[in-house]
Amino acid sequence: MRVKGLCFYPRLSCGRPGFLFGAMKKAISMKLPVNQDSGASTGWRTFSPLRVIPAVLACLLAAFSSSLTIHAHAEAPRRIVSLAPSITEILFATGLGDRVVGVTTFCDYPEEARGKTRIGGMSNPSLEAVVSLRPDMVLFTTDGNPREFEEKLSRMGIRTYVFESLRIPELPGGIRNMGDALGETERFSALAARIEQRIEGLKKTGKGKQHSVLFIVWPEPLIVAGADTAVNDALNLLGARNIAAGAQGRYPKYSLEEIFHQSPDIIFIGKGEGMREISGGLLKRLSHVPAVKYGKVFYVSDRLFRLSPRAIDGVEELAHYLRGEDAVPDGPGNGE
Repeated sequence: MRVKGLCFYPRLSCGRPGFLFGAMKKAISMKLPVNQDSGASTGWRTFSPLRVIPAVLACLLAAFSSSLTIHAHAEAPRRIVSLAPSITEILFATGLGDRVVGVTTFCDYPEEARGKTRIGGMSNPSLEAVVSLRPDMVLFTTDGNPREFEEKLSRMGIRTYVFESLRIPELPGGIRNMGDALGETERFSALAARIEQRIEGLKKTGKGKQHSVLFIVWPEPLIVAGADTAVNDALNLLGARNIAAGAQGRYPKYSLEEIFHQSPDIIFIGKGEGMREISGGLLKRLSHVPAVKYGKVFYVSDRLFRLSPRAIDGVEELAHYLRGEDAVPDGPGNGE
């Protein structure tokens, strides 16, 4: 986790005891050269700890005072700009939706997020639009936001926070870190704990027959979910085998030949506008693959494309199909 600008997160404060006690230890054991012109013997002599301690104590007091001053003036941000759909969903899930003043064009959940000011896309947010909203903090993700944009805002004196979690096991910790940065530790920790409970529940009940699975993100060109993704985490959690886990990259291009070779017995396809029509040609070419041949192709929601609390709903959605239950009740984000 990284917070830039005003020192808001305690572990990033300038009063770090590890640093200061390290300096004290170094100072106490410090050796000084003897001035040969003074008539003293040549070589090095150890500096007396008693002469160092007052200076070190003064340093400690100054750093502690500085840390207190910084935290006293660091207020919880009231105007937040979110640069990722996953972050937007976390903010609304923890009851901070009223503090969100700007979102990207991709932030479409919950419904209230659609009414927020749009500041551009994830990869190309508008600097003018963000600055015009007078944010107290701008929230970034390492999964899609340009680092240069964050650095530019930091140089302008605007506080930024970077959400670094990319996978399901990292989600609870990432939520807790975000809560610390926003001064809302309690409510974010509560959400993280609920997610951890659901993950543990899926570990206990989700495993059954080990299916070989292909998760198609986009059919033309063929893009699939590989390793180091929430989709792969979900399949592992449920005891299924992601046939694209060995491919290079998180969302690699995939070949028909490899699908024929791996022969998946279940294929998931991420829903989107017109996806059934778009994927029709691909599925015809895969007609002899077991998943297609035996009617085990399922169109699923985009929940696992966003590392938010709804990602756990996405895991449960896959579990439903892996257990052989064909009819998944519609829920938030489950429509095409």
